[in-house]
Amino acid sequence: MADTTNTTTPPTLGAALAFWHRLGWISFGGPAGQIAIMQSELVDRRKWIGQATFLHALNFCMLLPGPEAQQLATYVGWRLHGWRGAVAAGGLFVLPGALVMFALSWLLAARGSAPPVAAILGGIKPVVIAIVVHAVWRIGSRALKGPPAFVLAALAFLALYFGHVDFPLVILAAGLIGALSARLPVSPFLGASHGDAPDMPHPPLPRRWVLRLAGYAALFAMLWAVPVGVVLLLMGVEPFAAIARLFTSAAFVTFGGAYAVLPYIADAAVNDLHWLTAPEMVDGLALAETTPGPLILVLQYVGFFAGWKHAGLHDPLLAASVAALLTTYVTFLPSFLFILAGAPYVEALRTLRWASSALGAITAAVVGVILNLAVFLGAAVLVPAGHVDWLAVVVALVAFAALWRFHVAVHWLVVAGAALGLLRLLL
Repeated sequence: MADTTNTTTPPTLGAALAFWHRLGWISFGGPAGQIAIMQSELVDRRKWIGQATFLHALNFCMLLPGPEAQQLATYVGWRLHGWRGAVAAGGLFVLPGALVMFALSWLLAARGSAPPVAAILGGIKPVVIAIVVHAVWRIGSRALKGPPAFVLAALAFLALYFGHVDFPLVILAAGLIGALSARLPVSPFLGASHGDAPDMPHPPLPRRWVLRLAGYAALFAMLWAVPVGVVLLLMGVEPFAAIARLFTSAAFVTFGGAYAVLPYIADAAVNDLHWLTAPEMVDGLALAETTPGPLILVLQYVGFFAGWKHAGLHDPLLAASVAALLTTYVTFLPSFLFILAGAPYVEALRTLRWASSALGAITAAVVGVILNLAVFLGAAVLVPAGHVDWLAVVVALVAFAALWRFHVAVHWLVVAGAALGLLRLLL
């Protein structure tokens, strides 16, 4: 199943597993940084997958609810080694961050505010800003081909940052613009990721696709119900039933990444269920921003605190551990369903001119989406409480220069940021 366009020999499963394991530990910077790492490693360096297929898969994942970077890794794993590769890639992408988040959640819950942890996070945050900005530059340089693509990226940014338009509406509007532009003699968005090719003959989706989808839905229901039922049987109803219900529903409405769903989760967890306080929610977001893996792992932190504070007759650490594991499981399970059910039919879209133009326009809009993320994080880290943190600005600029000019590995920059944070605490 490996992509044969501009690729070398496909990797063995063992080589792929080693890469996915390493990626899980160095996937800092949120979805922008993670996608940039996969672009550099999978397309540019290792050539395991072609550029067109990579961007096409990215467009597909951006349309799905859930963490797009993790879903992109799952899709590439499926392309390389089928369902085994999908499970391995998607699972290993999440596992390191989940382990780190679990340890930090316990540290904050059991020990309270720890100055060394806060110092480490403070040192890493400016580096994260540099990683995201660098990703905007890298992906934008590949996806923005011509003035219409630049205009669409700018409109997407303005709609999100100033207009507070819902992310799904921005993506749907970009897709509609791209589809309509396909009627032009030369579509301005076909070149964004797929080349200006006319419609090609293609077979319709087979009728068995409906049966396949129904089969995956039944499998998902079973994989969800059995573990949840076991947890409720062994641990009791509260807070575990509410955890399963809240985070499963969140997994199906998480369009646009973690920031799109965090207001919904925060309101429920803080105001309705009283699992944690608003300051504790902010701490969790800070941890998730500076640990490897998808930002949506902040939900595991919320689940941990739900179990810790509402353990009932159970040991708090046991209840928190089960709650965190259950949260992570129900949050990411739908992502595997979406990819495994839909991935075999993604390539059919590449033969349709209107679909390729629509996805090319979405690619351009995604640059604006990532820029919105960079500005949002940059304002919080570089201008906290309305005052410029000049040291953070300098660290971010130096980290960006290290990435752009000297191609320093992301994980070494993160280590350097953590060391600087500790040094700042000591001084």
